Amino acid sequence: MRSISKLVTLGLSVLLVVPLLSLRQEDARTEQIKQQLICQTDSLSGAIQLLQTTKLDISQSQILQQRFRKVRLAYKRLEWATEYFAPLIARQVNGPPVPETELSGLVIQPKGLQVIEQIIFPHFSPDKKQELEDLLSQLAVNATEFREYFRHADLQNWQIFDAAKLEVFRIETLGLNDFDDPLSKRCFTESATALQSLQEVTGRYGEVTGFNPAITDLQHPVAFDLFDRADFIIRYANPLTRSLKSLKAGIKMPDVRYNRLLNQDAATLFDANAFNRNAYTAESGDSVTTEKIVLGKKLFFDPILSGNNKRSCASCHNPKLAFTDGLVKNLDVTGKKMIQRNTPTLINAALQPAQFYDMRAPSLEDQVMAVVQNREEMHGDMKIAINKLWSDSSYRKLFSLTYPQQGRIRIDTSEVMNALAGYIRNLTALNSRFDAYMQGNKHALKSAEIVGFNLFMGKARCGTCHYLPLFNGVQPPRYMQMEAEVLGVPQKRGGKRIDPDLGLYIIQSGDFNKHAFKTTNVRNSARTAPYMHNGVFRTMEEVIDFYNKGGGIGAGIKVPNQTLDSAPLHLNQKEKTNLIAFIKSLNSI
Repeated sequence: MRSISKLVTLGLSVLLVVPLLSLRQEDARTEQIKQQLICQTDSLSGAIQLLQTTKLDISQSQILQQRFRKVRLAYKRLEWATEYFAPLIARQVNGPPVPETELSGLVIQPKGLQVIEQIIFPHFSPDKKQELEDLLSQLAVNATEFREYFRHADLQNWQIFDAAKLEVFRIETLGLNDFDDPLSKRCFTESATALQSLQEVTGRYGEVTGFNPAITDLQHPVAFDLFDRADFIIRYANPLTRSLKSLKAGIKMPDVRYNRLLNQDAATLFDANAFNRNAYTAESGDSVTTEKIVLGKKLFFDPILSGNNKRSCASCHNPKLAFTDGLVKNLDVTGKKMIQRNTPTLINAALQPAQFYDMRAPSLEDQVMAVVQNREEMHGDMKIAINKLWSDSSYRKLFSLTYPQQGRIRIDTSEVMNALAGYIRNLTALNSRFDAYMQGNKHALKSAEIVGFNLFMGKARCGTCHYLPLFNGVQPPRYMQMEAEVLGVPQKRGGKRIDPDLGLYIIQSGDFNKHAFKTTNVRNSARTAPYMHNGVFRTMEEVIDFYNKGGGIGAGIKVPNQTLDSAPLHLNQKEKTNLIAFIKSLNSI
């Protein structure tokens, strides 16, 4: 369920211009690529038209499915460009088959290929004939919109390389697990087609090593559950994206930068500096500094912000427990009753565009403020707190050092929030044994853990919501959209009633949002029991069993809007053990 999207402040700026390519040569290449894209949009339109002319009858299910797959392949040839240059149209064409809610509250109804797939697989649904006709008509309009966009687009070489590398990342994270074709199940063929299109595009600039073996591997794969995704990434995908980066560096072109989560310089998804902990700041001045970390850490462990001067941030986010508290739910500030939800980890919280289980805070600063002012959690008063801080000479010195200004006479609330947020951003850690393995240390993982990774990304379907390599719910490779899911979490372990917490629905109405909660981070989860928003599951084994049965529906709970696939995963005991072994390998070192 793709319920909330966060538009990141891009902060576009040209940092370096090296006009090594002659304008004539640059124009020739981009013009050739434009013409290629226009031809491919024509092919997409033709495939859609052929599907439109097919008799919509259950007896024609097989033909409908064959022609639908041709439409998907035609789109995959364009995907690298549509997702990068025209993402809003792309979302209409290949977006999720569930309603989405923008931060503005606007509800976007599903349409496009993934909705069409549900109508014609496993066989055509005659009662949805009119809906299918309408969807195909809209799809044809979208194809025309793509054509018009590319006909008038001013493509730049640096954009083409950026888009190409992102498409390989998209294949690694989404393309190898039937993410957008769960019923037609042609993920390997579609990924090979996407790479073939990229090979043709980038070949206009020079040779990129790695395309042919990657394409060959995808064209002759083993069964879905047996495909070795770890091997594919290490042997083919990582060298391919490194080669793309090298080719771009050799050509030298304008160096245009965006403030985004996945750094543009990243050669692979697993580079030590691939992800930008400052991506989701409101402005550049909010970024982490050493001074902010020092000040924020002092504030984090100081109860001075709480109403009773007894509770600090660390009271619930204990560093020894991966910044959780080990409780089902913590007590409120009075110590007399439980708060509403389980305490999540703060490790890697900076790598998501929305905070809290219901995603109500768009930044870490907003999250900190909400906690301090919450009557149950800290019951603080910032007017009182900042006066206390100003009266403390050590804090006065630290704030003056961290946020220098002439004639300072007070501490601002925003400075307190930003310092605490800076400390939390410093808790970003992508240094697990899994990361070391993906960076080339073949001895970092045991064989059972590698098997577990392949289960996570394949048969167990974990990777379709907890995306590689962050393993949270921020959808790659653009990382501008945060997901929420309706899992059907029970109120009590083994119970038959859904937990009454309505989650996202409280923030954004719509029945599809009832009991929806943010897709949380799997990294370090071996250290953060108990699990789920209500802490209902005590162990990782209980969580795996819940998913293995098909979530709430599989457990016999009535969940009409469940977004988790209710089909059992059929994991045996050894597979469960290997899956948990992999999850443990994601612990930060």
